[in-house]
Amino acid sequence: MTKTVLMTGCSSGIGYDAAHGMAARGWRVFATCRKQEDCARLRDEGLESFPLDYEDEESLRGAVAETLRRTGGTLDALYNNGAYAIPGAVEDLPRDALRAIYEANLFGYHDLTRMIIPVMRAQGHGRLVNCSSVLGFTPMKWRGAYVSTKFALEGLTQTLRLEMQDTPIHVSLIQPGPITSDIRQNSIPHFEKWIDWRGSARADQYENTLIKRLYESRGPDRFELPADAVTIKLAHALEAKTPRYNYYVTRPTYMMVALKRVLPARLFEWVVAKG
Repeated sequence: MTKTVLMTGCSSGIGYDAAHGMAARGWRVFATCRKQEDCARLRDEGLESFPLDYEDEESLRGAVAETLRRTGGTLDALYNNGAYAIPGAVEDLPRDALRAIYEANLFGYHDLTRMIIPVMRAQGHGRLVNCSSVLGFTPMKWRGAYVSTKFALEGLTQTLRLEMQDTPIHVSLIQPGPITSDIRQNSIPHFEKWIDWRGSARADQYENTLIKRLYESRGPDRFELPADAVTIKLAHALEAKTPRYNYYVTRPTYMMVALKRVLPARLFEWVVAKG
């Protein structure tokens, strides 16, 4: 029988490639997006697509109901992928900014996963895969909001995995480094909404560093990989008899895993601060 997977954040980047990549491997993919127009575009490309907005609980319930209606009540896999960033110094992040990003990057993942677990329990199998980041275990300046959501996601996912050991449900994390995507461009409206950088004690630093990186396209990062590098790891997580707990993607991720294991904390943070 054809395997089924519900995916989020499929309008571009990692999710877009994953949806097409897993469909090409024979999976029945429910490729969800936040915006209706993106869903329509994916349907025109031959995918099954309907809206799912992590920040809207009713949207989550509707997407799960639509998925189960189409499958007859089963689902083999869930790939939580959609997320966004709010660039800015930690001291400049308003409480409401953190509240908003946690709704999308963590609480939505959690709610959707909780809705799917009973389905997988009932059918006797399932794969849960959360897309984290190298920033899920490595901090980086100007990315505190995003980093904190990914650190929290990793803790929640690892605990869930421990608790699922007495079930036939496998739980995995994918941890990409720099991947070709629109995350920089997509973060600009959130930065403009929440960060008063001109009124910050770090205004000069913003102007000389973050503003340039945020608004000026500088081409691919030297370590950047295309989104299909993530899809390759996702395929293993969904299809392997014994999926791995963690899937590292890109050289920087492997490098940071190694450095964190061998370096004292102070020296590790010095290396990270130097970029």
